[in-house]
Amino acid sequence: MLREAYQSWLPTVLKLTRMYDENLMPGVNNFLPYASGSLKTIRRCGVERGFKGKSYPRLVKMVLSATLTQDPSKLAQLDLHHPLFLTTGQRRYQLPEKLESYKLICASKLKPLYLVAVLQHLGGEKCIVFTSSVESTHRLCTLLNFFDDLKVKIKEYSGLQRQSVRSKTLKAFREGEIQVLVSSDAMTRGMDIEGVRNIINYDMPAYVKTYVHRAGRTARAGQTGRCITLLRVHEVKRFKKLLQKADNDSCPLYSIPSSSVESLHPFYLSALEKLKETVQSETSRKAKVGPKFSRVSKGEKKSLEE
Repeated sequence: MLREAYQSWLPTVLKLTRMYDENLMPGVNNFLPYASGSLKTIRRCGVERGFKGKSYPRLVKMVLSATLTQDPSKLAQLDLHHPLFLTTGQRRYQLPEKLESYKLICASKLKPLYLVAVLQHLGGEKCIVFTSSVESTHRLCTLLNFFDDLKVKIKEYSGLQRQSVRSKTLKAFREGEIQVLVSSDAMTRGMDIEGVRNIINYDMPAYVKTYVHRAGRTARAGQTGRCITLLRVHEVKRFKKLLQKADNDSCPLYSIPSSSVESLHPFYLSALEKLKETVQSETSRKAKVGPKFSRVSKGEKKSLEE
């Protein structure tokens, strides 16, 4: 979150903590009433370095991340006091212990077919499909919903949507009304959805930290989970190097019978025609609304038209 402005959330929070740190006196606990128990715990545990001579402890900040930045300029924004660094392992990046990583190699033009075959194979288990951009998320979700033979409900989740729409989609996904969520990397950090057994990287992540955050949506808190990455032939070697940075040398092939893929061709051709009609309709509608009111970028428009 240090990379995001979010309406200056960090300076706002730090200002409040400084007010608390400067003004808290014995008997004055109304500023953060819910934190009083935590402060007593801190005092008992002896985490008081730098508190000598004070009748109360400094407000303690804890920064939690699977891929904590090592950029001093970003860490300096947090205004940390005598910081301590704690890690669970020797390597910078570490995947969940019970995560199973798989790769599925296919040609670019066949990726949607292989994805549909995988979703059918998973049999309605809760799943998040990650793409490389909001444009790809919208296009892929639209295409998948045109496959008449898919017996799962699929929705998209991306930064192009209003917050109210995203919240409604997330609630339905948590409650099991939606089985598959197609998402951009807006879903990679901080989201904890119970029961997510599968992560599918429709587009290979460019960086190991992105893979760690995507895969981290499953196999949480000691649970099992799997992460399947669709790869083109020229991406295989680069993907292997990416996983090695997370100390993962085991990534077997995910097996999908060729007959399962071939049987989907008629549905795929029909879905493509419907997608083309939808794109034309969306492009026309957005042209009438005008660029000032359109929430869709030029890049998405170009991507959809392609």
